[in-house]
Amino acid sequence: MKKTNLILIAILLILAACQREPKKKVNVDWTTFRIAYDWFGKQQDSAFYYFNQVTAQSRDSLQVAMAYSNMAKIQYRAGDFYGAQESLVSSLKFLNEHHKTDHATLASNYNDLGLIRADLDDQNGAIDFYRQNLRFAQDTSLKDLTWNNIAYAYQQKKEYDQAIAIYQRLLNKERQENADYARALTNLATAQWLRNPSFKAAPPLLKALRIRQKAKDDWGQNSSFAHLADYYRSIKPDSALGYAKSMYEIAKRLESPDDQLQALGKLVDLSPVKHTKIYFGQFKELNDSLQTARNAAKNQFALIRYKVEKSKADNLKLQKDITDKKYQLIRQNIRFYGALSAFIFITIFALLWYGKRKRQQEQDKQLAVTETREKASKKVHDTLANDAYLIMKRLQNDVVLDKNWLLYHVKDLYIRARDISYDIIQRPEKDFYLKISALLKSFSTDDTRVSVVGNNKDLWDRVDPVHQFELKYIIQELMVNMQKHSEAHNVILKFEVQDNRCLLTYFDDGIGLNKDFSQKNGLTNTGNRINAIGGVLTFDTGIEKGLQISLSFPIK
Repeated sequence: MKKTNLILIAILLILAACQREPKKKVNVDWTTFRIAYDWFGKQQDSAFYYFNQVTAQSRDSLQVAMAYSNMAKIQYRAGDFYGAQESLVSSLKFLNEHHKTDHATLASNYNDLGLIRADLDDQNGAIDFYRQNLRFAQDTSLKDLTWNNIAYAYQQKKEYDQAIAIYQRLLNKERQENADYARALTNLATAQWLRNPSFKAAPPLLKALRIRQKAKDDWGQNSSFAHLADYYRSIKPDSALGYAKSMYEIAKRLESPDDQLQALGKLVDLSPVKHTKIYFGQFKELNDSLQTARNAAKNQFALIRYKVEKSKADNLKLQKDITDKKYQLIRQNIRFYGALSAFIFITIFALLWYGKRKRQQEQDKQLAVTETREKASKKVHDTLANDAYLIMKRLQNDVVLDKNWLLYHVKDLYIRARDISYDIIQRPEKDFYLKISALLKSFSTDDTRVSVVGNNKDLWDRVDPVHQFELKYIIQELMVNMQKHSEAHNVILKFEVQDNRCLLTYFDDGIGLNKDFSQKNGLTNTGNRINAIGGVLTFDTGIEKGLQISLSFPIK
């Protein structure tokens, strides 16, 4: 043990000596970032691609963080909230709270995280992120906007007193009737009306609208029309309808599909019956188109990241082969003195732990099966067999059979038999798609990136609960085989619904299948599970590199 400690100390001293060498200033190239920014707002998939190139190639941490931040904005606008959240978390990893140059990006990231949590109806989480934003926001307007967002979160929680206090403070700060004043006035009047439905909100709402019209603030007018339509809905439906129409027209001019959908929803509620069908048809067509576009964007983002990560892995392998020669001796010493001892220790520990864990899992599995069988057997014997025998004897001996007595006892026997089957049959799991996400995420490492497309709640709601249980272990077996044998750096799983079946496509960039491969090798249990759910498993051996597997199974 003492020798091992001495070796580790020597390694740390060598590393420290290397770190004391003066660092050369890196000349940051912003060419790719500028190309991405030029596409930003014009062609989102192109902008996303080039920002992703920056994250794979740049050596400047701030530039990488800004690229991830902009990728998150693109994903958020496309409705990919979870993807945007993941990109923002990646951005935060490259930022330092103690560096003032990072504060603007930190503020932006925390504000966007707050918006995402608010859209996911997590108002408490949104407030926490907004307050993190206030720690780094330097611009007064940005701080005021953040306080407005905090107040709106309280308003969504129906904590109107706290929201009103913040809106009032923001309104009192404004010395002129500008866009910020109009926003604070609108939000304050709305919160006061929501707290007290008898509050006369029309005068301040109309005043805010006039300010926005004078300033030709289309986004502000859109907001004013929405609030006025809501306010007049119950007291002056005709006025509410007029404001809803104005909102729809300005939303179309702004090319904002979300605001158009909101306006159409109001028009469906407020319009005469003869117009309702027209507005509902427009609402459905726009909503379907928007969802299709957003789903396509999510898939496109996942594929772009997969391709860039694969290219990045290839470049890292190439760079490893041409490493600077002046560090070769240090690496050799570290490998010889450190890696050998660490490898031996970790290998022995891992083998012992794995063997123990595997034995424990097998024991637990067998014990669970045995307990379930014993429990079911005991219940059948104790609660069903004797009563069934009683009914049988009554049928044999009674000359005149009491039909009501027989119906009562047979029904009771059926109910208890059903209860026993319920104890055995797998119960449906809530939010099963989150469990699948967590399972797949557990196989993601520094060397292997796992990407998932199409794993959502709507899909798994259509899968039989018993089949869910089997599919979880099928997917787990595929991932375990990947981790053991494939040597893949990138793995992607794609779920698609095709008529009344679900198609799960798995592919990786690993070494692929060897010549002696048989579909039964290592997949016996998996094959049994697939047959049990009526599934079909096929291997695509036509690709040049990597492995592609398709699993098709029926859904509701």
